[in-house]
Amino acid sequence: FCTWITSTENRLYIGWFGVVMIPTLLTATSVFIIAFVAAPPVDIDGIREPVAGSLLYGNNIISGAIIPSSAAIGIHFYPIWEAASLDEWLYNGGPYQLIVLHFLLGVCCYIGREWELSYRLGMRPWISVAFTAPVAAAAAVFLVYPIGQGSFSDGMPLGISGTFNFMLVFQAEHNILMHPFHQLGVAGVFGGSLFSAMHGSLVTSSLIRETTENESANNGYKFGQEEETYNIVAAHGYFGRLIFQYASFNNSRSLHFFLGLWPVVGIWFTAMSVSTMAFNLNGFNFNQSVVDSQGRVINT
Repeated sequence: FCTWITSTENRLYIGWFGVVMIPTLLTATSVFIIAFVAAPPVDIDGIREPVAGSLLYGNNIISGAIIPSSAAIGIHFYPIWEAASLDEWLYNGGPYQLIVLHFLLGVCCYIGREWELSYRLGMRPWISVAFTAPVAAAAAVFLVYPIGQGSFSDGMPLGISGTFNFMLVFQAEHNILMHPFHQLGVAGVFGGSLFSAMHGSLVTSSLIRETTENESANNGYKFGQEEETYNIVAAHGYFGRLIFQYASFNNSRSLHFFLGLWPVVGIWFTAMSVSTMAFNLNGFNFNQSVVDSQGRVINT
């Protein structure tokens, strides 16, 4: 059994982290689908005004969501067995906690599984490190922010419109667009998109021709071939003349390290920004709109 679990010959690698990852992610996914389709309205604000989020209660794909747990629950752990009945558990938004906690445990195990497979294959471990960025961002909005604000009802709803609503409320309460760490995250995402497009187009434009006009260019390349697929010198020469020489990488390893590093560091910073604003250390405010009881300006 141990040999099978850790075998790299399986079509999909399982691994010891996979033993926890598979059931937790399957649970989160199946409960998400059932709740998105059929969950009854949830009393998210704890004021006996339930909010409907499922398809069967009048929503569509855009407006539908898994509504966060009730403010009456706060950050108490609220599994099914803590409720007096299943109806009460659903009314108080129990499925949100179940999905979020299983999901976070599952994606953390996915990080471990990435490391584990790399280790078995004799690879270096940086793939798993890169994936910590989106996992940190998810943990920030689903777990850290609710803890800081004192209730899972402040967590991000699991739906499209719910996500946008979360963003608008977050800006109103924390001025996230003026937080330096979030600004670094924007630079990470936009910069990552730019660098990815630049790299992909440069490589595609400098492929070494291996075929005639009468056959597919793809026939010239084989998986695992020793020969270079594209001419990095030509790509470097082109880009160095387009911008200036030192704006262009001439080393493939440093180039790809940079391509991985830039967005990962940006998303790390974004996760840190949400995690600090969770405890109300907010974005900058230079409008002199925060004043004390005497009307004196409190600088941010």
